[in-house]
Amino acid sequence: MKTWTQALAGLLLAALLQPAWSAPVEDGYDLWLRYRALPAAGQARVMAQARGIVHAQPASPTLQAAVAELKRGVAGLAGREPAALARPADGTLLLVTPASAPAGVDLPWEALGREGYALRSLRLDGRAVTLIAANTDMGLLYGSFAWLRAAQTGADLSRLEQRSAPRVGLRLLNHWDNLDRTVERGYAGASIWDWWKLPDIRDARYVDYARANASLGLNGTVLNNVNAKAESLTRPWLAKAAALAEVLRPYGIKVWLSARFSAPVELGGLKTADPLDPAVRAWWKAKADEIYTLIPDFGGLLVKANSEGQPGPQDYGRDHADGANMLAEALKPHGGLVMWRAFVYSPDASDRAAQGHAEFQPLDGRFADNVIVQVKNGAIDFQPREPFHPLFGAMPRTPLALELQITKEYLGFSTHLVYLGPLFEEVLRADTRAKPEGATVAARVVAMAGVANIGSDRNWCGSHFDCANWYAFGRMAWDPGLASGDVAREWARQTFSSAPRAVDTIATMMTASREMVVDYMTPLGLHHLMGTGHHHGPAPWVDNLERADWNPVYFHRAGRDGIGFDRSPRGSNAVAQYTPDWAARLARPQTTPEAWLLWFHHLPWDHGMASGRTLWAELVAHYDRGVAGVGALRAQWAGLRGDIDARRHAEVAAYLAVQEQEALWWRDACIAYFQSVSGLSLPAGVRPPAQPLEAYKALRFNFAPGRGG
Repeated sequence: MKTWTQALAGLLLAALLQPAWSAPVEDGYDLWLRYRALPAAGQARVMAQARGIVHAQPASPTLQAAVAELKRGVAGLAGREPAALARPADGTLLLVTPASAPAGVDLPWEALGREGYALRSLRLDGRAVTLIAANTDMGLLYGSFAWLRAAQTGADLSRLEQRSAPRVGLRLLNHWDNLDRTVERGYAGASIWDWWKLPDIRDARYVDYARANASLGLNGTVLNNVNAKAESLTRPWLAKAAALAEVLRPYGIKVWLSARFSAPVELGGLKTADPLDPAVRAWWKAKADEIYTLIPDFGGLLVKANSEGQPGPQDYGRDHADGANMLAEALKPHGGLVMWRAFVYSPDASDRAAQGHAEFQPLDGRFADNVIVQVKNGAIDFQPREPFHPLFGAMPRTPLALELQITKEYLGFSTHLVYLGPLFEEVLRADTRAKPEGATVAARVVAMAGVANIGSDRNWCGSHFDCANWYAFGRMAWDPGLASGDVAREWARQTFSSAPRAVDTIATMMTASREMVVDYMTPLGLHHLMGTGHHHGPAPWVDNLERADWNPVYFHRAGRDGIGFDRSPRGSNAVAQYTPDWAARLARPQTTPEAWLLWFHHLPWDHGMASGRTLWAELVAHYDRGVAGVGALRAQWAGLRGDIDARRHAEVAAYLAVQEQEALWWRDACIAYFQSVSGLSLPAGVRPPAQPLEAYKALRFNFAPGRGG
């Protein structure tokens, strides 16, 4: 494989050779809030509607942030900052709430709720104005970002008629950031939270982080890793969190913390953390009082318990509801919430995919009303593709949150271009077949949490295209009905170029990329084939780890007789955890979607596929298709060299080159291994792996990034 040194050398050479007439060099820091100057016609279009701004006085910090963003955006797009006006004139942006709305203007105030907004072009006293209307200043901030998004994406600003309110109430990032600034599953440098310097020194980057999140409608952030340290709840660390809360508050972002369940023992000197012990309950109530004294609008606690070695209520013979309800009781007087993760698995489970449902479904209806159970999109662990988690159709009396991974732990880290919008769309639109009819995952959740891919790298996410996943998560958390392809076009236009050819090409690349990575990593429902611990690269041969469910062979079960995990009634019967319609469909290979086939069934290599090929030939064809797809991405991106600024074009090109090499590695290593265990010859015309299987097995990655925990 080509080395990173060679790839970076190519990057620098490409940048030096970039034509002098190309777009200005950029580094990605501005994300989708670039506000670069539009062509002359676009500048005139923006300035015609934004010569001035009128808003209520005195302005709250949130309203000040909205006005500042409009001024910044218009100045960048049109070359001139709008004037602050006392009363509307032609071409005015008028920010109004019900108390300040002009007489006679009829707006759907009730439908907007606390966070929604309306954008409307109209004539007011003979003057052309644009209303940005909301019930609260927070809604005005969201509406201001929406107007700027419309301006950047070419909407007709003279005929705006938009209304939007979030369909999911809680929209949070989960930072897996540790107190020493390492980031578990982070591939973009150190944590952006400089804990050592806080609370006294507050990096200006925190404001830009808040702006980016507010532009998407995100309203919460969990600052620390779910594999939490008890120290994060001590007074000095709470003061650091309070300092961040002050920065984020004007942008509507509440601070949350991950809590270690054993904190009463580790910090309080108690002999137990039993959730039914009165002293333990008193300790948590006192801690909640302390937190809310420092952070009055604190969102709540996120808890990972009795999973991967983390302490929890089961250590004391209690269940998840006992643990969650104890914390909920402590937070409730302050209006706080508990997000209790349903990601659990133990060494003695016969099928790891079934354990979350087995532990949580019997507790449906037992959780306090300020507890939300946070469920990963699938039952294993953020794989390139998983069936939707059966809990989404099995807990009608419990508020649920959908947990998605924005960082790409199992998807090539920041190196591979994998737009996750299609993955998000796939799970949000999945119909659980629970009653009532049309019970999609999106309709079942009251919150969405995204495991962040943000770090200290200048471009925030490690690679430019990874920022699209942050963007897509935020936009689709606000409105789960958005199509991922539309979101891709929106992001591409704001981030890279407004040129139609460039937008079309980039959006096409993005929407195709997720299926490519499924093809060259885990086709046809295969899962968890990645390297041990670091999850980098293929290792389907690993079978010697301490726990069975840490070994890839546990999941694919390939041998002379076939491949796949039998979760049908003949196997683990995990299909029974789905609603009856789904259970019946997934019980038979003939009615199981091919994309999930080997997730639910162990099938012989000569099993007939819809294409007419055998399962073995189909598997190989998917691997080849995935590699070819990445080659196509490289060619498409190369064709945009004159449309994208030199630095970012060269950086993306270097990453795509590495991605193609690693896709080939995945393809060759997996085919070599599955051929060795199946004893089959390669299908006619198929290129054999470049190296013998032992060469792939010998690869080691002792210092892969993202392993902090």
